[in-house]
Amino acid sequence: MVLSAKQREELNNAIADYLLTQGFTDTLDAFKREADVKNVGEARYNGLLEKKWTSVVRLQKKVIDLEMKLGEVSREIQEGGPSRKTRSSSDWIPRPPEKYALTGHRTTITKVIFHPVYHLVVSSSEDASIMIWDYDAGDFERSLKGHTDAVQDICFDHTGKFLASCSADLSIKLWDFDTFQCVKTLQGHDHNVSSVCFMPSGDFLVSSSRDSTIKMWEVATGFCTKTYQGHREWVRSVKVSPDGALLASCSNDQTIRVWVASTKECKAELRDHAHVVECISWAPDSALPYINEVANSENKKAASASPASGGPFVISGSRDKTIKMWDVSTGLCLLSLVGHDNWVRSVLFHPGGKALVSVSDDKTLRVWDYRNRRCAKTLEVHQHFATCMDFHKTAPFVVTGSVDQTVKIWECR
Repeated sequence: MVLSAKQREELNNAIADYLLTQGFTDTLDAFKREADVKNVGEARYNGLLEKKWTSVVRLQKKVIDLEMKLGEVSREIQEGGPSRKTRSSSDWIPRPPEKYALTGHRTTITKVIFHPVYHLVVSSSEDASIMIWDYDAGDFERSLKGHTDAVQDICFDHTGKFLASCSADLSIKLWDFDTFQCVKTLQGHDHNVSSVCFMPSGDFLVSSSRDSTIKMWEVATGFCTKTYQGHREWVRSVKVSPDGALLASCSNDQTIRVWVASTKECKAELRDHAHVVECISWAPDSALPYINEVANSENKKAASASPASGGPFVISGSRDKTIKMWDVSTGLCLLSLVGHDNWVRSVLFHPGGKALVSVSDDKTLRVWDYRNRRCAKTLEVHQHFATCMDFHKTAPFVVTGSVDQTVKIWECR
């Protein structure tokens, strides 16, 4: 590389300044004579060499990162990696850039979910509103207003006819998704209602609250039929098992509890997280063969290793930055995934069952190959904390929400 006369003069003076500040006087004298440096000690050259050096290192790191991304894209183009024609739907994962970035909420997005039938996404926010979006066209459809404080969670029944929402205003609201009217308001919790989930039948729903309780509600009457007590602090989330027999809840008390839905019995208390447990999810049937591989590998050291029980299994994400998988039947933690740099805010099984997907306050979405205990893909999805996500069960789309007030739709390939 050939330097201009001005660049050469600047470089020589910067080197001379570095030698002077480091006390290399003999070397400096020799360098001054040979390079004909006359402006040693001028303020404009103070620390210039160090600044240039650190800038070069940063640029080198950026170049390396870009070369890695370019190589990955080149491999995908050559091998047909992202093509839907050459990949099974069970292997589809979200690819950048996002298809749509939807704006309209005035503050943090708390939950995003796909409608089970229509091409719609629903989002809730701390601005007390619920918004409905067309994820095919990227259009805003309408908003649902009725809560008077932050909407913490939303969920559909299996038909998509009813939407339930819960809020820091201590209420749960049931919305008719055909008329978009609030048909019932359920009240009974003594503090912020943080999570809501329909039972598989759609006749009941369960909720969790900062009042440390979980409640079951009859949809037809709006009456509370059961209260589950055992957590010592804020119950962050509650999820119903696919068959409706069990409930799983996670709490600020750093535990996950599994309840028998019909009797209120606490079937298991799972402890291994070192901080608040933010989110939980049940394993779908599609994941059971792959989880059994993990469970059997955990038993390999035992002389009489028996086949895995077949579940049920739960995954959890925590403020300790880890994701854990649990066998409810034994109460054992099967694996722990480490990689996020901040709180894990949402974790789900990929619909194909082979992978886990999570979002975190480190602003990323990560796809995990849990059988090999590694992160298979990392996407920078938001400019601020990523708070929530959902993976469509049948269509190749993922939706994420964030403190940056945007809802993003990601296409999978």
